[in-house]
Amino acid sequence: MRKLSTSVNQTLKIGRLLARNFHGGEIILLAGSLGAGKTVLAKGIAQGLGINKDNVVSPTFVLLRVYKGRHFLNHFDFYRINNPEEIMGLGYEEYFYSNAVTVIEWPERLKFLLPREFLKIKLSSKSRNRRMLEFAGRGPAYKQLLKRIDEDISY
Repeated sequence: MRKLSTSVNQTLKIGRLLARNFHGGEIILLAGSLGAGKTVLAKGIAQGLGINKDNVVSPTFVLLRVYKGRHFLNHFDFYRINNPEEIMGLGYEEYFYSNAVTVIEWPERLKFLLPREFLKIKLSSKSRNRRMLEFAGRGPAYKQLLKRIDEDISY
């Protein structure tokens, strides 16, 4: 599934619509280059969970920020991780496999620690304001979630 966003507001809206379909326990991988809109989408997801989007900042320097809303939001950013062994002592499993919604920026840095099932959204910058979002569900629950999302995000 692919969706084109033509503005920051539209990317935020996609995040809000995504969050409407979350029941807790979801793992969302946000992939893309610097400036592709990963944190903007995370802010939209937070907003959809009842969290003030202005409180959501990239956790690049601390790896994780936790926010309380309709569900807890675990927001990881692994940009500064060079190999997955660097996070093994963090107890990441407690966050990944909890009842919270877990959003992971730079998931490719996890390599063999990547969860088995997840919703992956790859963001690509097409121009100053345009972003292509490519969605893929891995695992039966996420393929079903993807179908619901596809119906929900039809603008």
